[in-house]
Amino acid sequence: MAEQTETLDYRLLKNRFRGYLPVIIDVETAGLNAQTDALLELAAITVKMDENGDLQADKKCHFHIQPFEGANINPDSLKFNGIDIDNPLRGAVPENVAIPEMFKMVRQAMKEQGCQRAVIVAHNAAFDQSFVQAAVKRINAKRDPFHPFAMFDTATLAGFMYGQTVLVKACQMAQITFDGKQAHSALYDTEKTTELFCTMVNQLKKLGGFPPLANG
Repeated sequence: MAEQTETLDYRLLKNRFRGYLPVIIDVETAGLNAQTDALLELAAITVKMDENGDLQADKKCHFHIQPFEGANINPDSLKFNGIDIDNPLRGAVPENVAIPEMFKMVRQAMKEQGCQRAVIVAHNAAFDQSFVQAAVKRINAKRDPFHPFAMFDTATLAGFMYGQTVLVKACQMAQITFDGKQAHSALYDTEKTTELFCTMVNQLKKLGGFPPLANG
């Protein structure tokens, strides 16, 4: 008896990344060590597919975050990202507010898209993932929707697609406008990383790389 092959509708996001919902994130920090240095800013953007199966940005959230108790603050990092942690206009919230709120947005998007789990997408993703995971552990957050170690790194993907691994240069190669003056804002960098990720996924689709042509 011939084996029946199921035809998947790749215009549905749940079928594109084996049930994962890509969530693009970016963090700004007070150093490079996720265990000791403060998480100061976090942005996250979910994605969805349009009627043609092209990936696009969907929901977003953005938080300025108060350093956790005992956190190390590296002055060089603050000089680099331009964050004034003592500025009351930051409107910073504790980690135990920011992380659960992000999780709530991600779980809602997973439900809407029929996805079973979320996966972090970021530029040099190991860095961002490590800071999110450290914050999750500090606050003992429940119902973490993210895969514990899988990630999609747009620096790697851009290296393959465009021969560039720096975000601004990869965006330039992808013909995405990038304002260097707004760089190192978590929200702006997340928006541009989302645009880059969607552009690469959609370009691959146009080239016939995925999904299989038989499934359109």
